[in-house]
Amino acid sequence: MQRIHNVTQLADLDDDALARCYAYPRHLERPWVRANFVNSIDGAFTVDGVSAGLGTDADHRVFTLLRELAEVIVIGAGTVRAENYGGAHPDPDRRRAHFQHGIGGSADGTPPPIAVVTASARLDPASKFFTDAEVAPLIITTAHADADQIAALEQAGAQVVVAGEAAIMPSALVRVLAERGLHRVLCEGGPHLFGQLAEADLVDELCLSTAPMLVGGAGGRISLSASTFDTPMSRKQLVLAEDGTVLARWARR
Repeated sequence: MQRIHNVTQLADLDDDALARCYAYPRHLERPWVRANFVNSIDGAFTVDGVSAGLGTDADHRVFTLLRELAEVIVIGAGTVRAENYGGAHPDPDRRRAHFQHGIGGSADGTPPPIAVVTASARLDPASKFFTDAEVAPLIITTAHADADQIAALEQAGAQVVVAGEAAIMPSALVRVLAERGLHRVLCEGGPHLFGQLAEADLVDELCLSTAPMLVGGAGGRISLSASTFDTPMSRKQLVLAEDGTVLARWARR
């Protein structure tokens, strides 16, 4: 019988050990794009349109950790609206400790900004996403976005960057992050944004939590793209929780 390597029980890992399982590479010279999703055993990534119905304690623990490690969180505008996104509030002491250990975080413990990819810039400046943010959101949009809408977002505290004419290419998104020195990237969806990044061969890593439930229905998959692609991945870590949640980390070969 072949032994399965890099399999760990979550109960055997304290917070520091779990953080080492998800450490970013050291000395990055370009953005390292990590995506994080949760799905069901039968492949659904939402229940009634949101991912919260799939969340387990184990998934939440990893979700929180990945935010502690990231320098920027990237999401699509549809995910902001569907999930009622607020700002990121990771523990500042944990972020400082991760930085000192060279695995992520920040030197001063400040939260990572959330970067939203939106061609139209149609976001509500009075929404929780803006009022709950400790650091200014980064809105990456196009030249076709309404100027008054951009002004309203800037007045709400956002930094707005025009990164395309009518659409935002994945390479342009990564370039915007690189120009700001944001190399430890965490993409939290949605499937269109993740699919575009993966199709452009810009996804370095996928962290996937599988919740111990069947969902059924006609829900979509975690990646949607204009065409099929083939990106071989290697499993770097498999963590098993007592409730049946499977926490896998895959990296591009």
